[in-house]
Amino acid sequence: MLTISASITSSLSSTLLNRSLNPRFIFRYTPPVSPITVLVDPRTVIKRSFPVIQGNAGIRASSSMSNNGGDAGKRVVHFNLSPTSAIKIQKGDITRWSIDGSSDAIVNPANERMLGGGGADGAIHQAAGPELRTACYDVPEVRPGVRCPTGEARITPGFKLPASHVIHTVGPIYDANSNVAALLSNAYRNSLRVAREKNIQYVAFPAISCGVFGYPFEEAATVAISTIKEHCNDIKEAHFVLFSDDIYNVWLKKAEELLPN
Repeated sequence: MLTISASITSSLSSTLLNRSLNPRFIFRYTPPVSPITVLVDPRTVIKRSFPVIQGNAGIRASSSMSNNGGDAGKRVVHFNLSPTSAIKIQKGDITRWSIDGSSDAIVNPANERMLGGGGADGAIHQAAGPELRTACYDVPEVRPGVRCPTGEARITPGFKLPASHVIHTVGPIYDANSNVAALLSNAYRNSLRVAREKNIQYVAFPAISCGVFGYPFEEAATVAISTIKEHCNDIKEAHFVLFSDDIYNVWLKKAEELLPN
């Protein structure tokens, strides 16, 4: 067991060289109030670095991912729309995606209040830090409790995220009897419009409305890809960074139907 002094900020890395090693070891850091234990299992971790940063709340552990936040086991599929613009599809964590940290933005599938929620919305707020919620709170309400109506988009800095900006948009709750396709298309189109206004060249989208809003994956993919294809002018790259295998597979299949290879 390795004990790290509370006054030390360090980086811990481990490389599995021999599978006959003890299958589990522990890095233990004890802050002034309560113990926090980081467990690393060499049977599943081949090489991973943990920058350990002391703060009032304890420690923060992070590690890099390949392919701009993507899953190294899933290829990034590239579709050229024109000599100057492209769509890329990958499986990964959108909170870890970036291109250059200055002209890039991720899209947050927000709710109309813009103060955080579940799913990707909550993950983005957590990764960006409390400053993001403060910035969202400062966005003027268009009516009580609504900062971003369904289908519209707003933009804030990215704060602690690798990407420079967050574009917040609200997708529709799925209802087969309403005009949800138009609202979903507006969410993508207005996100691109906001990006152009801020000279953003690289935009990463999740599968908007495909979580708790219940939009069927295949219908959502058709709307998303068709809208990006039509409105991606002046954007160098539109990325779909998709968290689950199911959504990634549907998006890839639909892109192969709708886009040139």
